[in-house]
Amino acid sequence: QVLRKSLQRGFALSAGSFLVYEAHKLISGFAEVHASFRVEEIIEQADYLYGSGETEKLYRLLVQHKNSDDAELLWRLARASRDLAQLSSTSAEEKRQLAYEALECAKKALEKNESNFAAHKWYGICLSDVGDFEGIKTKIGNAVVIKEHFQRAIELNPKDATTIHLIGIWCYSFAEMPWYQRKIAATLFATPPTSTFQEYAAHSHIKFFSCLYTADPNFYSKNLLFLGKTYLKLNNKKMALLWLSKAKEYPAHTEEDKQVQKEALELLNSI
Repeated sequence: QVLRKSLQRGFALSAGSFLVYEAHKLISGFAEVHASFRVEEIIEQADYLYGSGETEKLYRLLVQHKNSDDAELLWRLARASRDLAQLSSTSAEEKRQLAYEALECAKKALEKNESNFAAHKWYGICLSDVGDFEGIKTKIGNAVVIKEHFQRAIELNPKDATTIHLIGIWCYSFAEMPWYQRKIAATLFATPPTSTFQEYAAHSHIKFFSCLYTADPNFYSKNLLFLGKTYLKLNNKKMALLWLSKAKEYPAHTEEDKQVQKEALELLNSI
């Protein structure tokens, strides 16, 4: 009888533990599903605010989730931090702080998901921005790493127009590099990016920018501007006029678009 009661008690305890365990699993499952829906909801709100140009609201929404483990949230926070830094109303000290915050978020996004193309893209962009505060030597020293991340982003998403544009800008920047910066590059690299750039040559710029235009003609006003500037470097005035005119006529939706229009007009008047 004592043995029977002990067995019954043991069975009751086991059954109770099993029910507690199953309940915990069920609650955990609900929590995971809720968290997933929550992330999707935040991303949807973030993308709406980004498309509406609500930079400050977007930053306030995403900065609440700076400790998230979700790469999609983190790279969006990196982008939002950078966009906030670009506003004319942001002070110089805030610009610096936001630039480093953006880089940290992009780095964390990469750590969470190395296969996320946008994390690579924004890490490259943010690393370049930080170079503006750390001097030309650091900026040139980071150039190879930046390019590697842009290339990895294109491998992961060959149709992303922004990254194609960024590779084109990277090439253009090294083509225009002044002699004193080339000397710095020569001290930092066994094979400086400037010599590697010869593989691209001027026509490779055209390839990048034209490829982007073919993929998405209305993607970005700055791409039209750089096509025009590249043809100017090649002394092809006819093609330069074509692309600079397109840049000048591009509808100005942002402050940057207005700057593009202004520069395009100045270049057109100089031809």
